[in-house]
Amino acid sequence: MLSRLNEYIWADWIWFPDGFGWADLKDPDVVLPQLPDLWAFIPFAILFLVIRPIFERWVAIPMASLLGVSDKKRVDPHLNPLLEAHYCSLSKHPTQSSLEKLSKQTDFSVRQVQRWFKQRRNQDRPSKIKKFQEASWRFTFYFFAFFAGLATLIDKPWFYNMKRMWDNFPKMPLLPCQYWYYMIELGFYVSLLVSVASDVKRKDFKEQIVHHIATIVLIGFSWLVNYIRGGTLIMLAHDASDYLMESAKMFNYAGWKRTCNCIFIVFAVVFIITRLVIFPFCIIHATMVYPLTIYRPFFGFYFFNGLLLLLLLLHIFWTWLIIRMVIKFLPGNNIVEDERSDKEETESEDEEGDRNRTLKNGHIHNGHTPLNNNCQKMD
Repeated sequence: MLSRLNEYIWADWIWFPDGFGWADLKDPDVVLPQLPDLWAFIPFAILFLVIRPIFERWVAIPMASLLGVSDKKRVDPHLNPLLEAHYCSLSKHPTQSSLEKLSKQTDFSVRQVQRWFKQRRNQDRPSKIKKFQEASWRFTFYFFAFFAGLATLIDKPWFYNMKRMWDNFPKMPLLPCQYWYYMIELGFYVSLLVSVASDVKRKDFKEQIVHHIATIVLIGFSWLVNYIRGGTLIMLAHDASDYLMESAKMFNYAGWKRTCNCIFIVFAVVFIITRLVIFPFCIIHATMVYPLTIYRPFFGFYFFNGLLLLLLLLHIFWTWLIIRMVIKFLPGNNIVEDERSDKEETESEDEEGDRNRTLKNGHIHNGHTPLNNNCQKMD
């Protein structure tokens, strides 16, 4: 029964156009991608997980010091089991009635309870140094990955005419540069998925998880059925803007506001061009529209392009967030915030927030929030 199920799952008609199959990927005279070769990503993923803390400790921290990244000293709250239990199990932002109740139970004033929760929230927030370390690690990878990928593809005919990614399919020979490009990219995304639980969480945490999983599945599937040419183009299009975003974050944490703003504008332009123009109208057109002129549709065709459309939806979502940020560059708007990030409270902001919540739950609500005239919260 298992044998028949396995035979059905790997049936040629599911994954290949009519007239082609897995036998076409077993030519002794041509180097073609094979399933056992794909497991080479595991040592790369482990290597990235090992190198990352070393890089962050011995490269990112000195770089942060050189650029002037610093954190304000945080005041740790006094140990209080009752308030800690409420913070961990009920709410990090207690209501006015909860504050009054906790005040009676702890013999603290309401203001002291508010201050305790403010200090406790600040204690949980990641430091600028930690965020700079993560951004510099991703910047370093995406920077080298993009230019290495560009060097890999710049002399290939399908880089200029994407329809040629189907020339001689599926017996397209695997080039050494394509092999290393695939294994390094796949290993890096697997390492990101493993470390995501310990990284700084953002508002789009779930979308990031979906993106990483879809990317890993897409890379793995394109390897198995020899969509290598299309896969390398997709990876290059994604890496083109990522290193710009990470560099903008780095300069933001360092307080280089104008540099951050300029890089972010460049990032927004490159992101929109690569993710909403080149990706759908060039790459997806070459993988979803053009193949229908030479092959009948099959399950593998729908599966591959379904993943690409999922990524496109995520791109649209992130473009919406980016546009909201760019709008703040317009005359009269001097705020640049990463819409993906949770707002980070400063001492003054938190006190203002506590006061607003108190007034809202009491008698008056002031809906105005303080403005920050700089490039900040770019997570």
